[in-house]
This record gives sequence, structure tokens and C-alpha cells, in this order.
Amino acid sequence: MATLLYRLGRASLRRRRLVVAVWLVVLVGLGLAAATLRGPTASNFTMPGTESQRALDLLADRFPAASGATGTIAVKAPQEGQLLSPEGQAVVKQVTQEAATLPGVVGAVDPYQVKALSPDGRYALIQVQFAGRADEVTDAQRSAYEEVGAQAEQQGWQIGPGGEVLNGEPEVGSTEALGVLVAAIVLIITFGSLVAAGMTMLNALIGVAVGMAGLFALSGAVELTSTAPILALMLGLAVGIDYSLFITSRHRQNLLDGLEPDEAVGRAVGTAGSAVVFAGATVVIALAGLAVVNIPFLTVMGLAAAGTVSVAVLVAITLAPALLGFAGRKVLPRRLRGVAPAGAAPAAEDRSGFGFRWAGWVTRLRIPVILVGLLGLGLLALPAQDMRLALPDASAAAEGTPARVGNDLVREGFGPGFTGRLAVVVTADSPQATQAAVPQVTALIQKTDGVLAVAPPQLDPSGRTALLGVIPKTGPTDAATETLVHDIRDQVSGIQNADVLLTGVTAIGIDVSEKLSAALPIYLLLVVGLSVLLLMLVFRSILVPVKAALGFLLTVAATFGITVAVFQQGHLADLVGLDTPAPLVSFLPILLIGILFGLAMDYEVFLVSRMREDFVHGDTAQQATINGMGHGARVVTAAALIMISVFGGFVFLEDPIIKSMGFALAVGVAIDAFVVRMTIVPAVMSLLNNAAWWLPRWLNKLLPNVDVEGEGLRAHLADREPANV
Repeated sequence: MATLLYRLGRASLRRRRLVVAVWLVVLVGLGLAAATLRGPTASNFTMPGTESQRALDLLADRFPAASGATGTIAVKAPQEGQLLSPEGQAVVKQVTQEAATLPGVVGAVDPYQVKALSPDGRYALIQVQFAGRADEVTDAQRSAYEEVGAQAEQQGWQIGPGGEVLNGEPEVGSTEALGVLVAAIVLIITFGSLVAAGMTMLNALIGVAVGMAGLFALSGAVELTSTAPILALMLGLAVGIDYSLFITSRHRQNLLDGLEPDEAVGRAVGTAGSAVVFAGATVVIALAGLAVVNIPFLTVMGLAAAGTVSVAVLVAITLAPALLGFAGRKVLPRRLRGVAPAGAAPAAEDRSGFGFRWAGWVTRLRIPVILVGLLGLGLLALPAQDMRLALPDASAAAEGTPARVGNDLVREGFGPGFTGRLAVVVTADSPQATQAAVPQVTALIQKTDGVLAVAPPQLDPSGRTALLGVIPKTGPTDAATETLVHDIRDQVSGIQNADVLLTGVTAIGIDVSEKLSAALPIYLLLVVGLSVLLLMLVFRSILVPVKAALGFLLTVAATFGITVAVFQQGHLADLVGLDTPAPLVSFLPILLIGILFGLAMDYEVFLVSRMREDFVHGDTAQQATINGMGHGARVVTAAALIMISVFGGFVFLEDPIIKSMGFALAVGVAIDAFVVRMTIVPAVMSLLNNAAWWLPRWLNKLLPNVDVEGEGLRAHLADREPANV
């Protein structure tokens, strides 16, 4: 592979104008396709095979008017009892009429007709039914809904439109641009050259633009969840910058060693580019592997992110060499451009840098370093044992947003259960069987602990399907509500001659969380097994892959622990702008495992491949460990800081899902790069000594040689005549 990439790198530099032109054509073409073919994103999370999803599908068939998005407008009068006065009734009826005439609304229910009034006569709930699903509601319709009751508010009333209809697409604004700015500063400091930093950033941005344009072009044919493009953007930026950084760093070193530009870039792509291809492949495999969980929205998220990572790899090994060709020796700092002209002998290696000193210190104190690292990560992982998963509701939204205001008013006037109503669908082959089952179902649900009230049934035109509303005593993400959902299903399971299905946004969230929790151990086992196999191919070793997999598990456990402590338990929540602690979003752990796996292997390959390279060429295992750290520490540090900056930029978004994803990824990269890969790994490698590179002969013959460290390339270059170089 290294030899093939070497040739690709040289060809890209020599035909740099053509390469740049091709990528620009691809970018423009996909951009036009995205502008014309882009479809809407979905904010709903479907889960085929679950009871709640079967009930929703049945409602869409029998109650099409009730299958659309719902809204709840909370009304608060200035004084108690005012809703019962003629003036108060006039205000509420005006708000109800205003809501009923909104674009996209099927109807609004008068709270006086259904007795949706608080006992103190101060709060009322207006139910609003939209024709389309939440992701089909347009921004104009949503804005009009949020402005309902403006006239009443001028009279001192509080109007809080809420409900699932406000579940819009999270917006990407200027806050995450801060992460990109920090990444640019890190590049400038690392390279000491504006040209090198700017070229690396430009390369990554073109890759992200191509990937995102392609993703949006496909969105007209494939339904994307609202978080999928954000995740793709987050990962595409981070790995795009890092991959270009790796290749540019090796190219600069080759120039300082006296190589001609085309030879320098060829060897950079052949060696660092091999690590980039392998690291990118691991990220893609891990993300695409989310499909084995068989959850559609998670599969789409994984494939979308995998697509942008694939583009980042292709851009790094083709466009980056072309841009390096245009830059020439300007990628070097001014003070070094004349130090090693082309054809000069390589300069003596400087071993006084921090990486060499840090490696020497870690290998000397390897036992204490390992113990302290394991103990520290173990303590950080402790909160993970209390981790709860759920789909976030409006109570976790940022304070002051319409969704949060409406949710708080409902809780204040009626209790938390009214913000997470359940729906029970009773269906049978005949109207008589349905009518006989409904009273039984109602009685069984009413005597279930945790139920506040059961609404009268609504029948479909055929009379064969009934819909009952159930109001729990607790909120949608409370553990007691999860218990209640299971208790209701157990209570009604014995009903004869009718099917009884429990659904609603709350029930769907619980079903999604449980299915994801059940899939998590399977996916973790798949990822860990994959990491051992892939690294065995790369490093021709058994203990190095096992060590890498164990380090990955430490990273994941500590990351879960810190994320739970901040987002679920609320410790230091103010630092990340979190208003209300809540359970983690249900798909965060499994997504985090897939992404961190690829990134962890990225740093593992970059550091340990240099250790193996020097060990194979005659250095002792101890010296090879120090060399690998010494040469790779600066680049890995810069790469990690860039990823942390990019991911951290998304923490400033209001959306709690994106905020927690950005935080967890930033923390995970920091732990894996600085604690595991740059501290524990060299200490363990030093402790293992020569045993780290042991591989049975029979296994060595079975494993194909992928040549990530460029051993085959060096042999190829050594066999060439100097005149042909």
C-alpha cells in the first residue's frame, strides 16, 4: 500500500493543476446538486419492530388526522380564577381560534370543552393538531405557531406554545467557528508557517464542503435525521484537518532531509498517508458498523459521517500533495527554508525536544505512570455506573426558548406528567370487540401505580380502533415513567379479542433507549474485536493490539463517566452552558464508541508505527519506544488539540443533543491522546520490551502484509538507481 500511495502522491504533485481542477469541478457539481435536490431532514426517531412504532403505524392508517405533529399551548392568566370569568374565557377562546387558523393546523381543542383547566382556574391547555409530522412542518408554520397569543401577552397573560412541533433542525451558527479558529492557531504554532497552516486548513475545508454537498444532494432520496449533517460536519472538519496535518508534517521533514519536493511529497503520502488511509478506514468501518444494530436513524447517521470521513481521506492523499506542490518550500518557516536545500545531506536529528524528554521520563517511571493512569481513569469512570439514557424532552431545552417556556408553564400548572402523555391504541376485528375491550383497558390502566388520569376514548370512523390518552404523574425522562410504561403493558397484556398497544413520544423514547442499550455490548464487542484484528495486521504483534484495545476501553469508560457527571448529574454544568441536567441522549454511547474507536486507532497507528519502524531497523525496544514518541508527540499533540477545538466548538450550541456529542467527543479525544496514547502506551511498551513485538510464526504467515509503516516502500526506493529518483 505504501508504494502505491507513494506513486499517487508524486503524480498528484506533478499534475497539481489537473488535481485541483478536478476537485473544484466535483465541489461545484455537488454544490449545484445539493441546491436542487436537497430534501428535508427528520427530527423524529423511528424504531421498527417496537410496540410504540407499530401503534404509530396503525394510527397513521386508522387516524390519519391524529398521526401528524401535536402542539400544546399553555395559557396562564394574571390571577387565580380568572379563566372562569367571561373576560378570561374570551381571551382563551381568542387564542384557541387563532391557533386553529394557523397554516398547517387541522384544528385546536377548546380547553373548556375538554376541561383542560387547572383547579385554581389560572392555567389552561390548548391542544393543536398539525396535518404533517414534526419534520414536515415548515419554518414559517413553526414561527407562526410560536407567535400565537401575542395580543393576550400584551394584556399580561403568559402564552407558551410547546409540543413536538417545535422539534426543529438544530442550527449551526458562529459559535462552532471558534473551534475552527483555535484549530487554525494550533496549525500556525505547530508549523511556524502561515502558508503551511493555511494550506492545511484550506485542504480540510474543501474536503468538508465536498462531503457535506454530497450528503445534502442525497438527502432528497434518503431521509436524514436532523443530527446526521451536524455529526458529519463535526467529524469531517476534525479528521480533515488532522489527516492533512499528518501528511504536511512528514513532507516538511522530508524537505529538511534534503529531498526534492516531488520525492518529499511522495514519501510523505507513502508513509504518513498509509497511516491516514488506515485510520480513516477504521473510522469508516466503525461508523458503517452501526448498521448491524439495525436502527434506521442510527444507520443513516453512521453512513453520513462515514461518507465525509472517506472524502477527507481522498482529499488528504490527492489534493494535499497538489497544494504542497504549489507551496514549494514555503511550507517551511522562513528560518529553515535555506537550511537544507534539495540534495543536501540530512541534518542531524534534534533529540532535545519535549517528545523525547517526555518519552524518557515515562519509560523510566513506567510502573508508577501505569498505576496512576489506571487509577485516575478508573475514578473518572465511576459516574458511568449511574448512566441513564433517554431521548431529551423540552425540559432539557435552553432556558428562554419557546419549547422550554411552554414546557415550564405546563409543569407549573398541571404537573410534569402532562408534558409526556402516553397514548394507548385498542384495536379489534369488529366495533363490538373494541367497545368491549376499552372499559377493561381503562380500568386496568387507572389502577396502575403512577397514572394520574385516563382520557375518554376516541374512535376511528370504522369503530374498530380506539385511542386513549394516559397522563402519568412523572415527567417523560423520569425513571418512574419508564417503569410505568412497562407496568401498563403488563397490565393490558391479558386483554382478550383485542390488541392493545402503548405509544406516544415518551413511550417511543423509552423503546429507543432500551433497544440501543441492548445493542451497546454487542457493538462494543464488535469494535474491540475489530481493533485487535486490524492492529494485528498493521503491527505484526499480539500484545500491541490487546494493549490498544484495553486503552480504548479505558478511554470510553472515563469519557462516559465525565459526560454523566456533567450532563446527567449537573457537576460543572454552567461551564458548558447546560441549564438543566438530564439523562444522556440514548444514541450517544453507541455513537461515541464508534467515533472514538477510529480516532484512537488514528493516534495509535501514528505513534506505534514509528516505534515498530525503528525496532525493525535495529533499535532496541526501549529506544524504539522513545523514538516513536519523540518523533510523533508534536504532531499528535497538535492533531488532538485541533480535534478538541473542533468538537468543543459544538458545545456552545443550544441543542442538548449536539452539545453533549461535542463535549463527549472533545473529552474522549483529550483522554485518549494525552493520557492513554502518549502516557500509558509508551509506559506499557517499555514494560513489555521485546515481548511487545512477538507474533507466532504460523500467524505471521497467515496475516497479509499491509505495510502501513512503509517497509516495502523503503525496499522499493533502495532498489532504484539514483538517476531514476
